[in-house]
Amino acid sequence: MRISTRSRYGIRALLDIARHSAEGPVRLREIARRQDVSLSYLEHIVGPLVSGGVLRSTRGVYGGVSLVRQPEDISVAEVFALLEGRLAAVDCVTDPGVCPRSGSCATHRLWVEMADAMNAVLDSRTLADLMTDDRGEGGNSCAHPAMRALKDPVMNGSPKDS
Repeated sequence: MRISTRSRYGIRALLDIARHSAEGPVRLREIARRQDVSLSYLEHIVGPLVSGGVLRSTRGVYGGVSLVRQPEDISVAEVFALLEGRLAAVDCVTDPGVCPRSGSCATHRLWVEMADAMNAVLDSRTLADLMTDDRGEGGNSCAHPAMRALKDPVMNGSPKDS
């Protein structure tokens, strides 16, 4: 099973917005540039996030998009649900009616357990968790420098090795 670029880029875009939110609404053109995503593709990703209540869109000269809630209040599962629907390896997990064997299939329970495990992991993580996890590696880091400083004992004044 592969996670689509829609969800991967959507998460990256949300992290970028969270990082730059202190500056006011973030322009899609800037997110697209920083995340190396086409503007037209990003526009398609942002639509469901706005209608799903994760992002707010502001028009005008100082317009752009901003988070409706704090990063710690937005679960990764919520984002995936808006962009992909429920994660499942096979269609019969979310709609048993698509397969006449769903009720007696030897592998059906396995697929359900796999989907439940993936969804539990996504539900247990928030955008704030991802921001904290980002160590600033590579050119497309999404973490705010202040968040990275919390991870670095030298930067926050703690002894490196006790």
